[in-house]
Amino acid sequence: MRFTIYNGFENEMKGCIVLSFTIMTDSAANLTTKQIVDYGVKVVTMSYVANGEEFPSYVEGQEPDYKAFYNRLRSKEHITTSLVSYDRVEALLKTELEAGNDILYIAFSSALSGSYQIAKNCMDDLRECYPNRKMIIVDSLCASLGQGLFVKYAVDMKNSGATLEDTAAWLEENKLRLVHLFTVDDLFFLKRGGRLSGATAVVGTILNIKPLLHVSDEGKLVSTGKTRGRKNSIDQLIARMGEVGRDLENQEIFIVHGDCIEDAEYAANEIKRLYKVKNIVINYVDPVIACHSGPGTLALFCLGCVR
Repeated sequence: MRFTIYNGFENEMKGCIVLSFTIMTDSAANLTTKQIVDYGVKVVTMSYVANGEEFPSYVEGQEPDYKAFYNRLRSKEHITTSLVSYDRVEALLKTELEAGNDILYIAFSSALSGSYQIAKNCMDDLRECYPNRKMIIVDSLCASLGQGLFVKYAVDMKNSGATLEDTAAWLEENKLRLVHLFTVDDLFFLKRGGRLSGATAVVGTILNIKPLLHVSDEGKLVSTGKTRGRKNSIDQLIARMGEVGRDLENQEIFIVHGDCIEDAEYAANEIKRLYKVKNIVINYVDPVIACHSGPGTLALFCLGCVR
């Protein structure tokens, strides 16, 4: 039997049985609740701490109260974040392994978080207990809904009949083609995270300077430029998508926002108008990532040339 993988990848199936495998990721992927259900993926939650109390960023089957969380951010409440916990990863892995499923784990960029290493260590520890099961982890070098889009490509391959190994190999070969285009509205959060000096943040705020950012080959968030004014920053992200995106008309584009749905919808409408895109998914930046990027964050994701 012959089948075609998204974007033209093909594989030969020579009468072999394709064993079931589960796709797992962490909540930094910022997938919508509907996507998680539709894709059939398992999600390990990351957490944040506010006023000494720990909160999960994602709870299966529940919609987070994003409005309440972003109100806390706007008040400049001190909120910290934590990695995925070993125990949470282990519990989810064991559930799937004991059900007879192999596992593909797609992790948050190792350049931005230690969660990849925790999940890798957990898998290594479990191999002796489950010698007949296969476990592969991929360092996505992606963030937010860019990681979510990376997961979506894996799901498409799995649903087309690709094996665990072929899916993982495609991800490794193509992860630098996942385009991330970001801007933020409040420089305070980049300053607090050490990505801007205090003086630069003050001057930038006074002059209404908005940074333009992307994710580098190393999986780090880096600046690519700056512009004055919110609308200009969004328009530049949209224009840049047209420059680096490939075959946008036939892609599903993902947009994530930090409680600025009007800006996300504006971007979506412009992308549809300019690039004839048919399907766009919009979701919130989750609390763990939002702690570092702040309200007003807007990011666009697509598949394109190597970044």
